[in-house]
Amino acid sequence: MNVAVVGTGYVGLVTGAVFADLGNDVICVDKDRTKIDMLERGEMPLYEPGLEEMVHRNAGDGRLRFTTDLACTVRRSDIIFIAVGTPPQANGESDLSAVEEVALGIADVLDRYKVIVNKSTVPVGTGDMVRDLICRNRRRPVEFDVVSNPEFLREGSAIEDTLRPDRIVVGVPNQQVAVTLLELYAPLERPMIITDVHSAEMIKYASNAFLATKISFVNAIASICEQAGADVTQVAKGMGLDARIGAAFLQPGLGYGGSCFPKDTESLIQTAGRFGYDFSLLRAVVDVNREQTVRFVSLMRKVLDPLEGRVVGVLGLAFKPKTDDMREARSVEVIRALVQGGASVRAYDPAAIANARAILPAAVEYCPSPYEAASGADAVAVVTEWNEFKLLNLERLRGLMRRPLVFDGRNVYEPGRMRRLRFEYYSVGRGPVFPG
Repeated sequence: MNVAVVGTGYVGLVTGAVFADLGNDVICVDKDRTKIDMLERGEMPLYEPGLEEMVHRNAGDGRLRFTTDLACTVRRSDIIFIAVGTPPQANGESDLSAVEEVALGIADVLDRYKVIVNKSTVPVGTGDMVRDLICRNRRRPVEFDVVSNPEFLREGSAIEDTLRPDRIVVGVPNQQVAVTLLELYAPLERPMIITDVHSAEMIKYASNAFLATKISFVNAIASICEQAGADVTQVAKGMGLDARIGAAFLQPGLGYGGSCFPKDTESLIQTAGRFGYDFSLLRAVVDVNREQTVRFVSLMRKVLDPLEGRVVGVLGLAFKPKTDDMREARSVEVIRALVQGGASVRAYDPAAIANARAILPAAVEYCPSPYEAASGADAVAVVTEWNEFKLLNLERLRGLMRRPLVFDGRNVYEPGRMRRLRFEYYSVGRGPVFPG
């Protein structure tokens, strides 16, 4: 099939690369000339394991191309995926201006029947908005269909999630267009749910909000465990073995971040309010998530008192492992609080340093290794759970530090091991450990 993907962010670029890998003729279009120039040179505008190899392979075989020309791309395509950003506005609602712009661009050149697919995460009713915009602005009375096909990929495993998703959700207005999407996705041989457009739009928000709720719930339990002398790791394990609950997203830590959960929970709260429902449960989820970093920083202030003049090594900057994405990263709040308190910060991340420089205080010193970040430090804070940090030589790390003190915001290490290695150790939902 001739496929167009509008937007070359995580969702758009991965979607385009995978569809090309499945044998389709794909054009990815973006109005950002710099990103398109990078992609045409074979350079990736984002870090995602396996993506560069897939893009190079399919671009080299002629199945994947990049352009800024939306009009030409629309004319030659049978299916057009809208995969542009929908960032949060000040009031928490999703900014749909990029979706509207693409819809108007499609309307201007619509010359024959097309299937237009909303891949961006959008509130219920966005499909109706896109259809209305195109109907009112098309130059010819050409038929088209608008479909909702939400993505469920995770940064760091986006290729795997796109090739082997748990389910493929397609919201369609009629059976005929459903067959077109079934044909496109058939090579993946994965479960498909065919529903109406509104339900598909809601499935995406409901899924992310529920996962965010699990994260905030286990973090609330962790706070109780710290006071009660329980171990939240064991509590979460006991909960997760219940088939009705499951172990996924029951890892305590600094809370959720990234481009999806914070934005989608806020947007669903606003959507609920628009329909007259006060989603107080989800507002509590958001509040608990915000408190996690505040609690972590407060603990650091208390243990390191005074914070002024201290050197803190921060391990991990990206919001999660296997990505360079700094959107809603917990490291930003932690580092800003440390710098404002007068501490010196030495930071390391395997992938996100370039992106971090643009948003973190200029005073932060970026290091080439975790050991360099820990050298001469009064404390080390683990903020992102990269595997590299789990495999550190902790004896070497302790020898480099001025004070063997670790604040583990992701429960990367075992308390018993840290005690044997003579660390002073603080984690989430578990009691503190002292040398000896």
